[in-house]
Amino acid sequence: MKHLLTWIMGFTWLAPAGLAAGKPNIVFVLTDQWRAAAFGFAGDPNVKTPQLDTLAAQSVRFTNAVSVCPVCTPYRAALMTGRFPTSTGMFLNDLYLPEEELCMGEIFKAAGYDTAYIGKWHLDGHGRSSYIPPARRQGFDYWKVAECDHNYQHSHYYAGTSATQLFWPGYDAFAQSADAQQYLRGHASSDKPFLLFLAFGQPHFPHDTAPAGFRAMYAPEQLTLAPNVPAASAAAVRQELAGYYAHCSALDQCIGELLATLKETGLADHTIVVFTSDHGEMMGAHGISPQMKQWPYDEAVLVPFLLHDPRTPARTVNTPLGTPDILPTLLGLAGVAVPPTVEGEDLSAWVTSGGPGPERAVLTMSVSPFIPRLEEYRGIRTSRHSYVRNLAGAWLLFDNASDPYQLHNLAEVPAHAGLRQELDTRLQAELKKIGDEFQPRQFYLDRWGYSVARQGSISYAPNAKVQSPRPHATPKP
Repeated sequence: MKHLLTWIMGFTWLAPAGLAAGKPNIVFVLTDQWRAAAFGFAGDPNVKTPQLDTLAAQSVRFTNAVSVCPVCTPYRAALMTGRFPTSTGMFLNDLYLPEEELCMGEIFKAAGYDTAYIGKWHLDGHGRSSYIPPARRQGFDYWKVAECDHNYQHSHYYAGTSATQLFWPGYDAFAQSADAQQYLRGHASSDKPFLLFLAFGQPHFPHDTAPAGFRAMYAPEQLTLAPNVPAASAAAVRQELAGYYAHCSALDQCIGELLATLKETGLADHTIVVFTSDHGEMMGAHGISPQMKQWPYDEAVLVPFLLHDPRTPARTVNTPLGTPDILPTLLGLAGVAVPPTVEGEDLSAWVTSGGPGPERAVLTMSVSPFIPRLEEYRGIRTSRHSYVRNLAGAWLLFDNASDPYQLHNLAEVPAHAGLRQELDTRLQAELKKIGDEFQPRQFYLDRWGYSVARQGSISYAPNAKVQSPRPHATPKP
C-alpha cells in the first residue's frame, strides 16, 4: 500500500468548474438482475420507474452497457478490479476475491476518500451468511454488508467490526436506503470526499416478496410481453414479471429518496451518481425460463448504466461500455490515476466532452457456465451488432438496430458472411488483448484449481471449501 499511496498522491487533479475545490463524491448504486429494458425511460410499457426516468434525463445514459460475464460474482470482481474474469480467475459464483487484488475501495481510499459499502457483497466466498472481517473488505471502511441474502423481508448483515449477525427491519432495500441517507447527512459537511456504494439484492428472484403496495401496482394479465417470449410460456412469465416489476418500482422509490437527500444536504452539486446492475434477467425471452441469466442475449447481457455528473451534459449514447471500463472511467472523472493493473479503458475524457463517443467493441463471456443447456462462449457488442462464438464457431449474430428483440440470427446467413468475418476478427483482437485463447471450461477449472459442485459452480453450502484464485492473484502495486 505504501507504493500505491505514493503513486496516487503523485497525480495532480484540477477541480473543474461547478465542483468545490477537491475531488467529487461518488454514490454508486448497484442492483442485481435488473435488465436494461425494464425502465420507463427505456420504453418498457409496463414498469413504473418515475425517479429513474428523471435521473436518466439528467445523466449520460449508455444504451450499450454490457455485463462482462452476466453472473453476480464475476461481474462484481470485474467491477472492483477493472479486470477481466479470465485475468483474475473470478469467473464463477461464490469464489473468494483475494486481498492481493487492487480494488476500487482501496484506490479511492488511498486518494483521500472515505469509503462505505451497504448491501450485497458476493465476493468473499466464505459462505453466504458468514461475517467478512476488515482484511477482506478491499478498502471499504463503513460497512453494513451481507455476502448474499435474497430473503428481502428478513435479510441479514454485519456492521462495522462486530461478528454479530443483524437483520434489516422490514423490506431490506428501504432500510439500506435509509442507512445510505444517514451516511450522506453525516458527511454533508466533511472535508473529505466519499465513495458510497449501495448494493441492492433486488430485483433478483424471489419475485413475490416486494411490499404489498408495489405488488398491487402490477396485474399479471395486463402485462405486455416482448415478441421474443413464446406464447406457451406467457402465463408463467407474466406471473414472474409482475413481481419483478414490483421490486423495480420499490427500488425506484429508494433512488428518489437518495437523490432527494443529496439535494437536501447540498451534496448534489459535488457528487457523481452511478446507477447500474450486474446483469439482466431472461424472463422467458427466446424460450428461456424466468430467473435465468448468463446467456449472451440482451435480456441477460445488457444492463442499465446512468452516469450523472454535475459537470457533464446529459445525453444518450450508443458507445459500448464494458464492466472493466467502469473503474478507470470513475477514477478519471475523480482525477485519480488509473493503476497499471486495470485492463479496462478510461472513458472519462469522452464522457465530459459531450461528444458522440468512439466506435469500440466490448467483450462478454461465459467461461464455465452453470446454466442448463448453455455452452461456453465469447462475444462482442458494438454500437450496432452482437456477435457470439461458442467452441464450435460462430453462434449468434444480431443487428440490434433493425432487430432489437434478436429474433433473426444472421450467423449462418450467406449474405452476412462478410460482416460475420469482420466481427469475428474484432472479437479475436479483443481476446488477444487479455490473453484469452478461448478454451473449454475444464481448461480454466484446471488452471485455477477449482472443483465445482453438482450444479456446475462453486458450492455455497455451509462449511463448503473456500475456493479462490489467490495463488495466482496479481499483487498490489
